[in-house]
Amino acid sequence: MSLHISAKPGEIAKNILMPGDPLRAKYIADNFLTKPKLVSSTRNIFFYTGTYKDKEITVGASGMGCPSIGIYSYELYTEYEADCIIRIGTCGAYTKKLNLFDLINVDIACSESTYAACAFGYKTDRFKHRGNAFDVINTTAKELNLDVKSGTIHSGDVFYRTEKGKPAIVKKYKALAAEMEAFALFANARYLKKSAATLLTVSDIIPTHEKISADEREKALKPMIELALEAVVKM
Repeated sequence: MSLHISAKPGEIAKNILMPGDPLRAKYIADNFLTKPKLVSSTRNIFFYTGTYKDKEITVGASGMGCPSIGIYSYELYTEYEADCIIRIGTCGAYTKKLNLFDLINVDIACSESTYAACAFGYKTDRFKHRGNAFDVINTTAKELNLDVKSGTIHSGDVFYRTEKGKPAIVKKYKALAAEMEAFALFANARYLKKSAATLLTVSDIIPTHEKISADEREKALKPMIELALEAVVKM
């Protein structure tokens, strides 16, 4: 089985929510799932499987960056036959047109990362979401009266940049915000013909240096978590 996930066959659901932080995965399992079971804790990357409104769901961490989510999502798709992975995380807005706490349902992820080229020989520097998860999230958001924006985001390989201004790829594709994982997830989904989406909460406004405080994050992420869970119920 998987080299990096120790769950037994049948312990991973077909639909998976994937935050970056293992403790956020635990928080979601403890506060939103019914009878969550810890099915893997290898390298302290926690995966829990439980139910939400009678729908079996797994919540597991991706770690940080394209290589990390690339490993975990690939093994979930191939070793555990997962159908859909929805990344749920935070992002830094490149534009003042976005506000703290805004939700972004990612249409396209662009990146300078060599992940997809090295893994699959892909020459493109951007990938779309795959499957029906993107549309289900948008439909569910309307039902919940949540304002969700869609567009292109930038999956960067570095968090701290010495370069001033927006990276060239951000200007090229008019990316709304920065994060670090969606590009690899979408590349894996394309190669393996699986479903993938990314739902983000704006936690920072890069031009103004505004950011959500540590104390605000738990409350701030609740709408995103509930939206993702409600969307999975419909899949």
